[in-house]
Amino acid sequence: MYIREIRLHNFRNYVDERISFSDKVNIILGNNGQGKTNLLEGIYLDAFGRSFKKVKDRDLIRFGEEFCRVEITGEDRYGEEEKTEIVIDRSGKKGIKVKGVKIRKTSEMMDRMFITVFSPEDLKIVKDEPERRRRFLDRELCQIRKGYMSNLNDYRRALKQKNAALKEESFPESLLDIWDRELALYGSRIIKKRKEYIERINVISGEIHRDISGGKENLTISYEPSIDCTDEEEYYDEICSCRADDMRNRSTGKGPHRDDIRIEADGIDMRKFGSQGQQRTAALSLKLSEIKITEEEKGEKPVLLLDDVLSELDTDRQNFLLQKLGDNQMFITDTDIMAGVARNLPEGKIIRISDGKVDVEI
Repeated sequence: MYIREIRLHNFRNYVDERISFSDKVNIILGNNGQGKTNLLEGIYLDAFGRSFKKVKDRDLIRFGEEFCRVEITGEDRYGEEEKTEIVIDRSGKKGIKVKGVKIRKTSEMMDRMFITVFSPEDLKIVKDEPERRRRFLDRELCQIRKGYMSNLNDYRRALKQKNAALKEESFPESLLDIWDRELALYGSRIIKKRKEYIERINVISGEIHRDISGGKENLTISYEPSIDCTDEEEYYDEICSCRADDMRNRSTGKGPHRDDIRIEADGIDMRKFGSQGQQRTAALSLKLSEIKITEEEKGEKPVLLLDDVLSELDTDRQNFLLQKLGDNQMFITDTDIMAGVARNLPEGKIIRISDGKVDVEI
């Protein structure tokens, strides 16, 4: 699927703006704070039902307004028009329509349009905290694995309830058994899907990394689960063995919420000992492998949102990235576009944004 048009009403700093797009590359230019990233946020909302930033839904509403609306018109793989509308009010209540039909859960939006976001924050995926690497895993698996988002949401709900009880001065210990049963059910499923995904990403990212580094480095990616169980009963036994520690620490110490990804180049841990250049090359390999897996799984190319990422890469990495992604519909934000970069881009459209308004389209 590709996106033909978006309408943003009371969304972030947009009052009411309608913007049309190229099915190739769309360069979104403007000074900082003018609404470039907000535009990408609106596109992402259409695929996931939420922002790619860690914000509450009501924060997407323009200041002083009661609701926001995002409408997207696209074209699916069969050439048929598809329209999506998302409305969010101040209470955080969300209304979603796909092709004019209301849907109840954001998980029902999956398997329509596939999106990959690439931002300067993604270049820190190797050196930053484990949470960022878990988020990288979960965001992709929610798109390509049916039921993963539901299992993840149920796991988080049970974890939140258990941790809230652990912080109380007193509570029936039998309640922990109920939540541990749920954590074992959903946690074992999450770990299984993560392991399978990491095995694939290890092979693909290794090939890409050798291309970027000119064959100088061998990248390996492995999963580091805190509970290494894909069987529900084994997981339950493991988490029960940690119950005394959980009660003492007043928090659940093991599970998918504590897992990490190990990233090595020629046996060296890139998280701790990689140079900035090595870490960025490894991050680029991970993101490009994510895109390739989506294409292989779903039979179509994902829409790419490149949010101010080109300016963070040197010329060689810029050119490598654009060469690999030339066939995808792309949305690239930047304050300006360098002539050398522009020459490597396929034909498309330049859109200038100023204070939440389309200043000029080329």
